[in-house]
Amino acid sequence: MINMKQNKRSFYLSLLYILIILSISTGCQSHLNKDLKQQQYMDGKMILTSNEPYPQLSAPVNISDYVIQVAMIESSSPELYRQNEHIYTAVNNWINNLLDFDELYKVGLNSYGMVGQDGYGNVHFTGYYTPVIKARHTPTSEFKYPIYKMPTLTEGQFPSREQIYNGALAGKGLEIAYSNSLMDNFIMEVQGSAYIDFEDGEPLVFFSYAGKNGYSYSSIGQLLVKQGEIKKEDLSMQAIKDWSKNKSEEKLKQLLIKNRSFVFFEPKYNAEVKGAASVPLIANASVASDKSLIPIGSVILADVPLLDEDGQHRGRRETRLMVALDIGGAIKGQHFDLYLGVGEKPGELAGFYNHYGRVWVIKP
Repeated sequence: MINMKQNKRSFYLSLLYILIILSISTGCQSHLNKDLKQQQYMDGKMILTSNEPYPQLSAPVNISDYVIQVAMIESSSPELYRQNEHIYTAVNNWINNLLDFDELYKVGLNSYGMVGQDGYGNVHFTGYYTPVIKARHTPTSEFKYPIYKMPTLTEGQFPSREQIYNGALAGKGLEIAYSNSLMDNFIMEVQGSAYIDFEDGEPLVFFSYAGKNGYSYSSIGQLLVKQGEIKKEDLSMQAIKDWSKNKSEEKLKQLLIKNRSFVFFEPKYNAEVKGAASVPLIANASVASDKSLIPIGSVILADVPLLDEDGQHRGRRETRLMVALDIGGAIKGQHFDLYLGVGEKPGELAGFYNHYGRVWVIKP
C-alpha cells in the first residue's frame, strides 16, 4: 500500500470553508459541558474564519480498508458508485499522488468542516457492530425470547413493543429464532443486524434489518440517567448492558417497553454485513449518518478519538477516510455511528463509544 506523507504541515482555512456544508441552526446549540470538550481537545475552539488554522492532521491510517470499501460499492451498487464516481476517482488520485489534506484542490476536491453539535466542530461519535447471538430454531426453557420477521400489515398499525412482549405476534408464524437473552435481542435491534449461531454445526446465519413497527425510537439510556441508575458521564451501551445483568425479566421489560419502536429481521444465508445502502460494510471504513445531512455514498475524513481497552480516551486519535453507507433511528444531525466489525471485541468497543471528534466532508 502506498505510504502517505507522515509529516503533515499546517494548513489554513480558505474562504470556501466558510461555506460549511452544514450551517449552524437553532437545533445545534451546545449541550456539551466544558469538561467533555476538553477531554477530546486541548487546542481550543475551531474558529470559522479565513485565517484560523485547523489542528494538524495525520495521514489516514485506513487507506487499504477505504479502497476495499469503495470496491464493495462498485460491485454491489453500481448506481451508487456512478453517482459518486467523480469523488471516488479524485480521492484515489489524491492518495496515489501523496498529497496533503490542504492539497485536495489539486484533484478537484475540497473539504467542508462540519460545525458539530456545539458550533465549534465537535461532532458526536458512537460505535456500532454486528453481534453474534446464540439462538435456537424452536423455543426451550432457556431460549424463549422470539426474534420476529416482518409482519404483513392489512389495516391499522403494527403493535408496540409492549404489545409484542405481551404476545401480540404469537402464533402467527413470524418467529424466526429464539434467543436466551431479551437484552441481546434489543441490542440486535439497536445495531440493525446480527449473526445468529444456532450452535448446530451449521454456518452462522445473518439476520438483516427487515423493517420496524413505525413507532419513534426512545433512548433507554437517557431514561436510566434520569432514574439515577447510570451517571450521565458514564452512559454507553456497555453501561446499559452492565446495568441489565442480574435484573429480572419483568424489570428489564419495564425498561425496554419505554422504547415503543421494534425491529424485525430477515434471515440471509452466506450473507455479508450490509448497511442501508445494501453494500457490504468494512470495519473502520464505513459509518452510519443522518442521510438528510450526509447523503449515502458520501466520503468523509474523520479525526477520531481512540479508546483504550477499558473504554477510556487518553488523548490518542487517528485520521480515517470513510464512506457513509448506513443510517440509524438514533443517528440525527451532527452525529456519526462508526461501524467497528463483527463479534465480541468490536461489541465491547462499540459499547464504550460516546465521544467527540471532527469531520470534513469531501466534495467537489
